[in-house]
Amino acid sequence: MKKYKSLYINLMLVASLALSTSCDQDFLEENYDNAYSKSYLNTEQGILDLSVGTYYQVFALDMNREVPLTANESGTDEFRLGGDPSNRLWNSYEAGFGSFVTVSNSNTVAAETNWNNLYIGIGNANQLIQSATNIVSTNDAIKKVALGEGYFMRAYNYLKLVRQYGGVPLKLTVSNTVELEYTRATPQEVYTQIIDDFNQAYNLLANTGGPNKITKDAAAHYLAKAYLSRASEINDSWNSATKAADLQQVVTLADDVISRHPLAPNFVNLWDFKAANGANEKLSELILSADFNSNQSTTGGNQQHLYFISTYDQLPQMIRNTAGGRPFSRLAPTYFTFNVFDKVNDSRFWKSFQTKGAVNNRSGNYYVNGDLGFMYIINTPSDTRFSLTRNDNTIVYSKTGKTIPTVFVAYAGDSFINNRNGLSSDVRFPSLSKYMDGSRLDFNATKGSRDIILARSADTYLFAAEAKVRLAQLGTGAFNDALSYINTVRNRATYKSGEDRAAYTDGSAAWTAAGQGTRAVSFMPENSYYESNNIPVTTAATSLNITSISSLPAEDEAVITKLGYTSNYDRMLCLILNERARELCGEFHRWEDLSRTLTLVERAKAYNIDAEPNIKDFHVLRALPQQFLDAVFKDGRPLTAAEKTEMQNPFY
Repeated sequence: MKKYKSLYINLMLVASLALSTSCDQDFLEENYDNAYSKSYLNTEQGILDLSVGTYYQVFALDMNREVPLTANESGTDEFRLGGDPSNRLWNSYEAGFGSFVTVSNSNTVAAETNWNNLYIGIGNANQLIQSATNIVSTNDAIKKVALGEGYFMRAYNYLKLVRQYGGVPLKLTVSNTVELEYTRATPQEVYTQIIDDFNQAYNLLANTGGPNKITKDAAAHYLAKAYLSRASEINDSWNSATKAADLQQVVTLADDVISRHPLAPNFVNLWDFKAANGANEKLSELILSADFNSNQSTTGGNQQHLYFISTYDQLPQMIRNTAGGRPFSRLAPTYFTFNVFDKVNDSRFWKSFQTKGAVNNRSGNYYVNGDLGFMYIINTPSDTRFSLTRNDNTIVYSKTGKTIPTVFVAYAGDSFINNRNGLSSDVRFPSLSKYMDGSRLDFNATKGSRDIILARSADTYLFAAEAKVRLAQLGTGAFNDALSYINTVRNRATYKSGEDRAAYTDGSAAWTAAGQGTRAVSFMPENSYYESNNIPVTTAATSLNITSISSLPAEDEAVITKLGYTSNYDRMLCLILNERARELCGEFHRWEDLSRTLTLVERAKAYNIDAEPNIKDFHVLRALPQQFLDAVFKDGRPLTAAEKTEMQNPFY
């Protein structure tokens, strides 16, 4: 897996699926001439190499681009537009967002990018399945592992496609020539294929090599995800015959997976990155990860560290540095994200967001490098301590007695007057820190080396909890049955006795003297817990246990009231979605979770100020790319305008 890039270049284009206008005969001939021959893919070594390259295409390639955040975080209740508008339309749903996406600059993700990448991966998986099936061999590495990986990766990409677009063309064989005639399979047909493929993978694979290799538990986790997705509201027009059995399967599979993947003891363990292949990338909680390394001879790498960082380097007394990160500032947390956490008792907000930074570009004689340089106070609406959202050199840091150069306050006297929207009116915000990578080569380096978590057992616990809620709605069991799974996740998030609630770390702490060069470090190993909550210092243990569905946490009751939910089912599904936000914020699940539950529109309208004026009911599915529609033929001719409209999702 560490040979991703070179193997991808040599192998993947051989196996690519011809499904876009770029895949003309010249394109295919060029790639055949410059790649390994097809015959190589029918050898054992060729199959093993193809597997490695397909891992790169399916799991890692997107992570050096902006597709994960545009596809799964933009335009939700969790994140709004940050300081850079390159992919504004994916967040705002305004004019120019559809089968084409109006280009803002070279960083804008096109409508067809995700679609094409997913189908290329499917083409590669088809080749892997064909080659591993046809070869005469008794080698388990071929007949079980590689074949199982092929089935898994095909299902993995089709699951993404059906959750983004609904019904899509099903292509299950290798393309040896350009194919131009495609029809959309129904979502029901796509899910049937996905579940069959994941079952094939489950039956073939063993539990060895995880989380950087696909295992039986990874297949079980994603099989549970597929069953849960098929049983969700977006499919209610056709899923009644399979719903109850699907949900029972979710619970059975989830229980099996979590029995072998205990949660990490402390939520911060997941994000305490110190070096590539370090301890936090081998935790028992991890089920599947996209694999990266610190080899500087490869290109791309994990670039997700770029996109969630605020422009700290434009503040007084600050300068960009490797530990602080290179701030592309694409997405900022919403007030929903601030308020869905119990910020006194739940450690996850304070272990997911960076709220303090150290002076590292001192000017004058008052400050020294290492003083508190900026701070975000994430307080509550009832807090009346502050008059201004932005405070320059007025608030005193208790540890030094010095004023802090810049302090931003979530709720202040001027936050929501004169057409202001609090922190949403500024381009500064607490930075999601789950992808921070201080181990980079220097302060301008975009290549990151930390793995990306694709699946972990906290997510599996919440699959089971949601299935229990849905089963209770069908008359099997009770809504309370979900609480044991939810509370296991919540209890890990509590502060333990003796824990320092102001302590903070993230991948920024992986900085090295060589990587920093001559610039001072802005990373600060503390957060604004006490400044935000305005409570005395304590090391007592906290509790987040939910004992009754009739009395949910105040943060959840606030969302339930705002969205107008009254039934036990709606209240509990809201709790599940809120818990997924608290546990999995920014981990590239959110858009599809809200889409499949048909809660995307109401939540975006309620909590995303950029999406609120524009999002419509039809936005629960993406537009099929115009590039694809323009390339499709029917009866030997291009589609007519009417036929393109018929193939397209409604209202695009």
